[in-house]
Amino acid sequence: MISDLSEATPEQLLHASEDRVRMARQVEVDKLELLLAWADLHSGDPQAEPDAVPVRFGGPRLIALGGDATPEVQDLALVEMSIARHESVMATRSALADAFDLRHRLPKVWAGVKAGRCDLWVVRRVARMSRKLDRHQVRIVDDAVAAALDEAPSRILTIAEAKIVEADPVAHAKRISDNQKTKGVWYPKARPGSQIDDTDNTGTTAGVATVFARLDEADAIEHAAMVEHLATTLAEHAPTPVDGEEPLGMDHWRAEAFAMLADPAAVLAFLHGTDDEDAEPEPSPIPAAEIVVHVAQQADGTLGPLARVEGLGPRLLDQVRDLLRRHAHVTLTPVIDLHTGRSVNGYEHPTDVKKRTELRTTGDVFPHATGLFTANGRAPDHDHTVPYDRNGPPGQTGDHNDTPLSRHHHRAKTHLGYTVLQLGPDKWVWGTPHGLHRLVTGSGTTTITRAEYHVLEEQAIVLAGDYAA
Repeated sequence: MISDLSEATPEQLLHASEDRVRMARQVEVDKLELLLAWADLHSGDPQAEPDAVPVRFGGPRLIALGGDATPEVQDLALVEMSIARHESVMATRSALADAFDLRHRLPKVWAGVKAGRCDLWVVRRVARMSRKLDRHQVRIVDDAVAAALDEAPSRILTIAEAKIVEADPVAHAKRISDNQKTKGVWYPKARPGSQIDDTDNTGTTAGVATVFARLDEADAIEHAAMVEHLATTLAEHAPTPVDGEEPLGMDHWRAEAFAMLADPAAVLAFLHGTDDEDAEPEPSPIPAAEIVVHVAQQADGTLGPLARVEGLGPRLLDQVRDLLRRHAHVTLTPVIDLHTGRSVNGYEHPTDVKKRTELRTTGDVFPHATGLFTANGRAPDHDHTVPYDRNGPPGQTGDHNDTPLSRHHHRAKTHLGYTVLQLGPDKWVWGTPHGLHRLVTGSGTTTITRAEYHVLEEQAIVLAGDYAA
């Protein structure tokens, strides 16, 4: 314990913060284990006790809280535990349901959390997401999520979502069918006072209105593409701002484009570059769309029921077919072989190298980074792991020397003294300015010691040399 934080060194503050993370995670696990122990003490049928008050007169009974294969617990026994936990009975029930699912249905995930690999709230959400799966189906979720516990929460939940769909594609297809019945478009009316109250949560305030829509996914993608195309064209033809004025952002032009769609004739006239009905219109270029679909081949050679669509997430193959069936012209590009590598003599990373790196990593490889390259459409900075030397040897640029980073993390690496070594096309070791060390792979970020860093440093030299082509 640091007695006076104002006198602590940067190293002491960093290590103390890391210790508190471990301690906080352990405390959360301890709270669930205490709850499980209480439930185990109250797992017998209270109606089997002598002189038990019948259930019809309000007596205690066993209830099931978790998913398939989890034990039952006496309902009234949880009241006293909720008092000890300083929360409502419903909150205690929810925590116990998650705890039952983790211990009995997701044992590998539970072991990883007890080892401190992940915040408890993340796997509790996985437990809730997978609760409707049976005891056999949930195993695929347990295996995949346990292997991903070192990754960022958003990536863990993305993996869990995909595996839940894969475990029961029939249920997911029904979910899709049911959701088709809830489509609609809503135009909320302004409430009295909303023109003055800027905190009105309907989004309808002075001079503007909000529209809500639930559409078929393929329709929504097509609509978004049209709005983006029209907004870009509007922005390109907008008057030049006068001196001192900021140009209007794309959000403004998307709103203008969305409103303009209420008059299709005006949209066509604008895109054709004329308002004269007698003029011969020129065809407007149709924006091309690219989707990247990842599919897995099963042992019998057939494709599995699930695909991952970049920018959208896990989708059934039928959903992918629905996305493609609306287009008259579909171009298939060859599968990119992520096992191959290439190096060049120039400074710029070739497009094929960038593409392979982004597909291997899916996101920013800075320690504990959460950013996914396809989430916001912004391409990463492809930084040379070992700085490029104009007078150095050939083949410096390639898969073996490519660290994809967000711009913010790239700036930190460049200006604050971080060190990074690359062990291969999808593995990096990092050192921070004040002595923290991390290993980053496709499976996430793990803490390593200074000694482990130096061992990996030797491997990095060998592997980088072997990988360069």
